[in-house]
Amino acid sequence: MKFRHACWQYVRFTVTLSRIFAIVLVATAISTSAFVADAAPNANSKTSRPNIVFMLADDQGWNGLSVAMHPDASGSKSDVIQTPNLERLAAQGMRFSAAYAPAPVCSPTRISLQTGKSPAQLHWTKAAPPEEGHRLIEPRLIKRISDRETTIGELLRSAGYATAHYGKWHIGGGGPGEHGYDEHDGDTGNEQAFKFEDPNPVDIFGMADRAARFMERSKKSGKPFFIQMSWNALHASTNAKKATLAKYQRLLSGENEKRVSTAAISEDLDEGVGKLLASIDALGLAENTFVIYTSDNGSGGGNKRTGLRGGKGGVWEGGVRVPLIVRGPGVAANSWCHVPVVGYDWFPTFYEWAGVARAQLPTGVEGGSLTELLQRGGKVNVRRPRDFLVFHFPHYQGEDGPQSSIVVGDWKLMKFYEDDRIALFNLKDDLSERRDLAASNADRAAAMHRQLNEYLTAIDAQFPTPNPEFDANSPNRKPARGGKNRPEGKKPKKSN
Repeated sequence: MKFRHACWQYVRFTVTLSRIFAIVLVATAISTSAFVADAAPNANSKTSRPNIVFMLADDQGWNGLSVAMHPDASGSKSDVIQTPNLERLAAQGMRFSAAYAPAPVCSPTRISLQTGKSPAQLHWTKAAPPEEGHRLIEPRLIKRISDRETTIGELLRSAGYATAHYGKWHIGGGGPGEHGYDEHDGDTGNEQAFKFEDPNPVDIFGMADRAARFMERSKKSGKPFFIQMSWNALHASTNAKKATLAKYQRLLSGENEKRVSTAAISEDLDEGVGKLLASIDALGLAENTFVIYTSDNGSGGGNKRTGLRGGKGGVWEGGVRVPLIVRGPGVAANSWCHVPVVGYDWFPTFYEWAGVARAQLPTGVEGGSLTELLQRGGKVNVRRPRDFLVFHFPHYQGEDGPQSSIVVGDWKLMKFYEDDRIALFNLKDDLSERRDLAASNADRAAAMHRQLNEYLTAIDAQFPTPNPEFDANSPNRKPARGGKNRPEGKKPKKSN
């Protein structure tokens, strides 16, 4: 027993030492780059490095705002939900019509944002428990951020930034404080949302207040800051303000409670965004602060004629295409970007804003910096290690079972693992993914299928495996899952 304990302590010491060594290397690179930047002042020099406020909504779909996410797609905005503060943010910045979350579910997206790596590479591709009784067995996952990973919090703190993470963490590892964040709300998950009711629904306004105080302290200390606002909304939507619920009960008379409460909490969240933006303005920080608003996954895209297909738990567009609005230095007001971007692109973007050359990125980062794209009106392509995007969900949860997709330019190929079927779509002409062109474009489909398989092999992705006990005549056994109004299948916990 003593020998086993000694071995475990040695492993922990070795991992911790390796992690510290990696951060020291990053800090050294940052110091060198900052010295060079000081010699020739520019937008990323040490004296003008921008502040960053990164806002991440929970389960907010592409069409979940009153802001259109595509100028020519009628299904890219809500006709009912009112988000006037996000409308103003969009008018002041850039909207992205082809922004993707790294995954169609929350925790895999969150760890991808922290590390700049795809969920498939990290072996964390699902948040909910595995479903049993299907034709295929879901792979076992690593549901904890490793100490070996360098997070964006660690990177920016070593670059001299003050760092904070408020709201839902949901990737374990001891919480944000163990991964580079000076101030945080702890190792939180979905349960956090249910603790807060009117007048502070799901802690929206409490989070905004804490962020405002952090910005004020950072300004006084002369340090640039990075704040990740991982909003608890849209979870626990029935905890929305009573007045907002009443408003949407009138506007959506006859609709079910879920739709009413989702609309209400969306407007409450928009009010929190407005409160945070007002604090940035009051502190005189707007000119040198990037404000980013997006969501951790899709939630469905509206009606079948005009909306996106699929939703959370699948890699159809409705599961991974999300709202994205960016305001900041050099970003043209009321502008559009139609170039595909993905959540893990923010890691190298923040890296560049901190004044470090791309060559110093940690090994395995898959994203590309969006700096040039933002500065040039959204008209240039993103330079990544690979010129395509892959979304890998080898699980049961949404439509069509375990699946993967690859996006190359305007084309998207879907692969379904139960029957090894593929489907091909031209997103420019068919954003709703209704017309399968695989048969009429067989060579293109085969080439994209090959690219998909080669990529997944290269990053050591996990796959579902045949279930030897599967009985096609027996109904599938599915466990209860948490939702927006139920924390991991448990009865909501209420407090003031």
